[in-house]
Amino acid sequence: MPAPAPAPSTGKPAGRIRQKNEKAIIAAAEIEFARHGYKGTSMNSIAQAVGLPKANLHYYFSSKQGLYLAVLKNILGQWESALDSMTVDDDPAEALARYIRAKIEFSRSQPLASRIFAMEVISGGQQLSAHYNHDQRDWFRQRTAVFQAWIDAGRMDPIDPAHLIFQLWGATQHYADFASQICLFTGKSSLKKPDFEAAADNLVHMVLKGCGLTPPARA
Repeated sequence: MPAPAPAPSTGKPAGRIRQKNEKAIIAAAEIEFARHGYKGTSMNSIAQAVGLPKANLHYYFSSKQGLYLAVLKNILGQWESALDSMTVDDDPAEALARYIRAKIEFSRSQPLASRIFAMEVISGGQQLSAHYNHDQRDWFRQRTAVFQAWIDAGRMDPIDPAHLIFQLWGATQHYADFASQICLFTGKSSLKKPDFEAAADNLVHMVLKGCGLTPPARA
């Protein structure tokens, strides 16, 4: 990975250059946090991975905790954007199918991000609890409200919206977090794109049928 340009001595970089450098740092940090966890990762190892002097790294992120939170925020932002696109005016079957496929694709293309989030939750979610509780709960209530509106309108079966979201998260992230387990039992050396597409097809069928919906034709 090419090293970001060093931060100027007069202060923090701004604008496009800063965004580019932060993106490179976050990408390197994802790899380190996924390999070693939060406690086992140091700012020095991240600086070495991105090819930036440790002193310059602090121009962008003043602490390991700050960088870790930036990584989590980046993961959550990508996950939430897929669910944010759902509205009460959408067709439930089409919207759920799109979401499942988007989350499966995220597991395929960014497995390390999913594993970092899983490790954070398994370890007690201390960083998430300290920094995201209020905002995330508001966001979660807004998302469950969309499902509840579909239920109230008779557009899908009366299931618990919160548990539906939990099931969607767990089922789609399984293909990133437990890929080695899947390979062990299927005899595959690794999961390829067709494997993820087949997983998405099956999940769409099972989830939508469980919600009393007819799975749409695959685009």
